[in-house]
Amino acid sequence: MADGMPAVCRHVSFCTYVHRGLLATYSKDKKAATAGAVADRNKDMTVTTRRYIGSLFERSSQHKKAARRLNTFLFLLISLNLVAITLESVASIREVWSFELLIFEFISVVFFSIEYILRIWTAPDNEDLKGSTPLRKRLGYIFSFTGLIDLIAILPTLLQFIWVGADLRLLRVMRLARLLKLSHYTTALEDLVSAIYSERQAFVAALYLMVVALFLSSSLIYVAEHDAQPDAFPSIPQTMWWSIVTLTTVGYGDVSPITAEGKLIGALTAIMGVCTVALLTGIVGAGFSKQMSKQYAEFEHKLREALDDGIISSEEAEEIEELRERMGLSKTQAEELAHHLIESKRGSA
Repeated sequence: MADGMPAVCRHVSFCTYVHRGLLATYSKDKKAATAGAVADRNKDMTVTTRRYIGSLFERSSQHKKAARRLNTFLFLLISLNLVAITLESVASIREVWSFELLIFEFISVVFFSIEYILRIWTAPDNEDLKGSTPLRKRLGYIFSFTGLIDLIAILPTLLQFIWVGADLRLLRVMRLARLLKLSHYTTALEDLVSAIYSERQAFVAALYLMVVALFLSSSLIYVAEHDAQPDAFPSIPQTMWWSIVTLTTVGYGDVSPITAEGKLIGALTAIMGVCTVALLTGIVGAGFSKQMSKQYAEFEHKLREALDDGIISSEEAEEIEELRERMGLSKTQAEELAHHLIESKRGSA
């Protein structure tokens, strides 16, 4: 070796080649690392933005002011749509304001479409949706009740532009499904379904009695009235209209029995209707009341846990407030319950 240099490095061209190769490799690694860091940063920003937008659609959002403004805007937009769709059915109003109604419909569909797309995009961050992957969560939202309602809210207008020969009256009626979009902002429909589900055995039993009464009264009134009124009671299926009207105690009066046997059957049908309808109403009412009591008890339990140490931390206060808003309890109810629990704790101390 000469001058401490390896023998192989005496060949200048070879050392230069190796040196340049190392520099090129280092440069590539540095660029790759930089690109990876930028990609990670962009991914984090995307996730953060997605979570922020998703939180705005939640009933109990940590961004309360922004979420309240957005939900208020969408609530008013849905309400105005219902008014517009209803007024559009009046021929005189439709002829005068057809252009303005069309513009309003177009603007509404744009906003509803943006909302629908954003709800699909933010579905992976929705804890209420089931699914182990973002795709499954998105599909879970698309095929959920609220997801289908959100789609139906924009579908009629899109079909109106795509399908030229579509029945406009049917499409206008389909647009009334936007009323169900209000389920995003209230738990009333969800509570009613939960109430019926919790009392499903009793509800099915009462519904069975209603069906038995319907078929029994229809068959008997057909036998009693067919010969006297063949046009009013031509068959058992057509006679069911009279039975339903009588069982539900509506009594339109368009069809009524004239024979003595028919009047007796009509009176018994009305009595059966009072019993079965009252039974169904009572079951649903009791289930709904239990549902409300269950939510109130859950809120009371959470509040009692927070008051155990005598101090409500900011995190506990935030959880309680989110639970209160989700359950639809007023601030007055929450304050009265908190005051009652505090007084009870002082009395037992």
